[in-house]
Amino acid sequence: MSRDLHLRAATPEDLRWIHELRHRVYAEELGQHAVRPEQRLSDALDGGNVYLVAARGPVRMGFVSLTPPWLGRYGLDNHLTRDELPLLAEGFERGVFEIRILTVEPRWRGTAVAPLLMYAALRWISSRGGRTVVAMGRSELLDMYLAVGLRPVGRTVRSGAVSFEVLTGEVAALTRVAATRYRAVLERFASLVDWRLDMERAPGADGCEHGGASFTAVGTDFRTLHRRHEVVAADVLDAWFAPAPGVGAALAEDPAWSARTSPPTGAEGLLSEVSAARGLPVEALVAGAGSSDLIFRAFGRWLTPRSRVLLLDPGYGEYAHVTERVIGCRVDRFPLRRGEGWRIDFARLAAVVGAGGYDLVVVVNPNNPTGRHASAAALRALIEGAPATTRWWIDEAYLGYVDLAESLAPLAAVDPRVVVCTSLSKMYALSGVRAAFLVAEPATAALLRRWTPPWAVSLPAQLAAVAALRDPAYYHSRWLRTHTLRRRLAADLARVADTAVVEEGVANFLTVTLPHDGPSAARLVRECRRHDVYLRDLSPLSPQYEGRTVRVAVRDTAENARIVAAYEAALAVLRPGPPPRRSAGVPAEAAAGHAR
Repeated sequence: MSRDLHLRAATPEDLRWIHELRHRVYAEELGQHAVRPEQRLSDALDGGNVYLVAARGPVRMGFVSLTPPWLGRYGLDNHLTRDELPLLAEGFERGVFEIRILTVEPRWRGTAVAPLLMYAALRWISSRGGRTVVAMGRSELLDMYLAVGLRPVGRTVRSGAVSFEVLTGEVAALTRVAATRYRAVLERFASLVDWRLDMERAPGADGCEHGGASFTAVGTDFRTLHRRHEVVAADVLDAWFAPAPGVGAALAEDPAWSARTSPPTGAEGLLSEVSAARGLPVEALVAGAGSSDLIFRAFGRWLTPRSRVLLLDPGYGEYAHVTERVIGCRVDRFPLRRGEGWRIDFARLAAVVGAGGYDLVVVVNPNNPTGRHASAAALRALIEGAPATTRWWIDEAYLGYVDLAESLAPLAAVDPRVVVCTSLSKMYALSGVRAAFLVAEPATAALLRRWTPPWAVSLPAQLAAVAALRDPAYYHSRWLRTHTLRRRLAADLARVADTAVVEEGVANFLTVTLPHDGPSAARLVRECRRHDVYLRDLSPLSPQYEGRTVRVAVRDTAENARIVAAYEAALAVLRPGPPPRRSAGVPAEAAAGHAR
């Protein structure tokens, strides 16, 4: 096969061919459906299904259909009830996507077309936050489906003259099978197939995706650091403001000494400063090199593959990565709902926790990426009514943008069921030095300190964190300024296109959700990068975002203007026709796009 073989999302022109091919195969060839005079076979889900097409030049070779959970119904609903296949009733909670109607033109059967379409379907599902796949596979082709990692659920469906096995698989496991069993095939076709889909051809590195493509644009080899002045890094939630003046002074006083000198082994001075600043007993504190350090260390001690964990969805991706992929826990999702403003339904959550037998419940508050905050009083009441065997991990990385008095740290210091984790990265503009702490009942904290390696927090990080904690007035002023910048950015983005939904939240970011008939979030992100503006596609985090939502970090006034200009320019390219309405207040030079 030559390079003119390509994979793409179906165009409106493809749909007639898809309907005709379906009729030729499933009505005339297999007898699954009655032959129709119009010689086309459409589908009741066509309005929401996604079709991926393999073609060679102008010649269409085959297609596969995908049904996402946000449609609320599946093709399998025509054959089985939700009681017979409960997995379908848990579409959003389990991230269930249906792969349907993998169909290849007769002359291309037995070639790589079918495997390539199946792989493309898997990548599309993964890029939209899918965690589980269901499919109906023709019984005579069962070996093909088993080879890629799908497994029968024990249900056989007959449709006309055709017998199907109902199959399922976890996206992570299917991706591992593809990367190992079919690695050589995928590498061979990487140079032969023109990949025109809006997600990356290969999955990312074995780790949690945090955005950060902006640093790749700057240069991870640190040879082109001047690019930091050209790139707008709105895909990560680093503070837009500089650390407190005392931080710079502490780091500049003798940088050679702080670089070469071993720090206090257990960050004793830092913990003492946290104790004084927050009114917490020092024996309840554990220091870490950022919150990720503390998450890996604590969860690795507490959890096993037999542990049951409940995560809010959407939520910070590190928690799903550690619990599911690193430890292998049994993880459930508690769905936050767009129609409820992404806020926690405490009655519903209490019922789920009470019946679930969970070892750990994770609550990020304010939540990332929804930006919503739950009051300390409501969380206290929830925890008080929960089973005594359930531990709570409360992540307060963005609480400064609300009110530090809302912290549950005082409760965590005395209640063995509660741990509060606080990063100093985002609130204190210290992402680069990596400093954080957690608060736990002293016996729990002592155990975690025992499993903390010496010098876990570098000397520059300890110096910076102590200096930051000594200047609360400076940070309070920056947090207030962040709200002003966020509101202005939200208003400017909303004026660009009134069909998109801009949601603010309470922290240093906001989200933009594109309309169903608009471009995908992935395409918007890619187009904005042409202007050196980097946004975060939230699609892989959760199917709740339907592949349509981007997160935008709040930057300073000038960079926010560049974000708005890039967004406007991207929409003009992705949606041909009359240009979007010009945003008021955006300088002309910013509106020009700053393309490089």
